[in-house]
Amino acid sequence: MEGREKSSTGLDENVAGFLCYLAFFVTGIIFLMIEKKSNFVRFHAMQSTITFLGLFVIMGVINFIPIINLLITPLLCILGLILWFILMVKALQGKRYALPIVGKMADEKGNEIGSL
Repeated sequence: MEGREKSSTGLDENVAGFLCYLAFFVTGIIFLMIEKKSNFVRFHAMQSTITFLGLFVIMGVINFIPIINLLITPLLCILGLILWFILMVKALQGKRYALPIVGKMADEKGNEIGSL
């Protein structure tokens, strides 16, 4: 099981992975900047950033479309909260849980950042 090693932050990987999701994309970005060695933490930081920054942008664009805003925004909020909860729990369990499209992107980009 992953997530039991220490990250470069001094935290257990599973705790750092959990914290990547705590404040949505904000903590994801913070951990992308500070994590130097853990692929597990970089993966969760990147997945958090892509997922929740993407939802934030989509909701911002939808806010300019009156009728669609009323129909879609509540669904996106519910989806976002469900994803947020699931991803935090999986990271805390030490699992590298990858979302269908975003997970692959996070894996690739997280490795690129780690090799810089």
